[in-house]
Amino acid sequence: MDKVSRLPDELLVKVLTFLPTKEAVSTSILSKRWEHLWMWLPKLEYDDQHYSESERKRLRCFIVRSLPLHKAHVIESLRLKLSNSHYFKPQTLQLQEYGIDGLVIKTPSLKYFKFRIHSNISHYCLVEHMPNLIEAYIDVEFPNIKSLIESITSVKRLEICLEVLYEEGIVFSQLEHLKLCRCKDCTSNLLVRLLKDSPNLRVLDLYEMIDHYYCGIIPWNPPSTVPACMLSSLQIFHWSAFSGVPGERDLAIYMLKNASHLKTATIWSDECDIPELEMLKELAFSSRASTTCEFMFD
Repeated sequence: MDKVSRLPDELLVKVLTFLPTKEAVSTSILSKRWEHLWMWLPKLEYDDQHYSESERKRLRCFIVRSLPLHKAHVIESLRLKLSNSHYFKPQTLQLQEYGIDGLVIKTPSLKYFKFRIHSNISHYCLVEHMPNLIEAYIDVEFPNIKSLIESITSVKRLEICLEVLYEEGIVFSQLEHLKLCRCKDCTSNLLVRLLKDSPNLRVLDLYEMIDHYYCGIIPWNPPSTVPACMLSSLQIFHWSAFSGVPGERDLAIYMLKNASHLKTATIWSDECDIPELEMLKELAFSSRASTTCEFMFD
């Protein structure tokens, strides 16, 4: 250990990055030299999944105390996976007590963003200014989503499930890959809005997020004009767990009929009854805007 301790701090921190955060923190008891080295780690991950309730409380207290004192000039990755998070109330986030409506965090270097909230919150924590965002996962069930959606417009790959339709006028100019969860009543209208607002979309994937219940696409109401992406850039269309209800059939036919640069269209169904198989055959022989489109179904 003495030989290792004589190595430069930068190298020791590099070694610690290969350890889980919990083990990296535990090295602080080795000697005074190691006491604060872990606080220079650029990546932190805390997970209380296998902890007892008392251990969870201690972990949360530790996070509240240590995060404000962290010494790394840049935090490249911060992951907090905390169960029963309504018990986790650090003083820095007690906004209402100070008459503050919300907390805004600016992240100009952020590349990957996952945001999942299933509650109606009166006070918010908004992460904004993400010009370098590559990938985002959004799963929310509260109505005030305008600021959230505006903050991710630079994203290239988006996985999304919304309870309500976001406002018009927001453009995803760099979005190339869209995965849209189809479990909500607004899915049909949300799809139209996203197609209109994503002029460079290349891949469209309709699916169902884990633990989400599919309620079926409401009758398909096509837009008055064909979205630009369908006339210029959309190449791949994939649909998981196709159920064959009339609204789904109409949407599938619309995609095949209007996506003029489509290369592949894949529809997967977990049903095997005769009417649905007949519908899939109907789709296979329906008219297509792209003469090179390959239609596949499982």
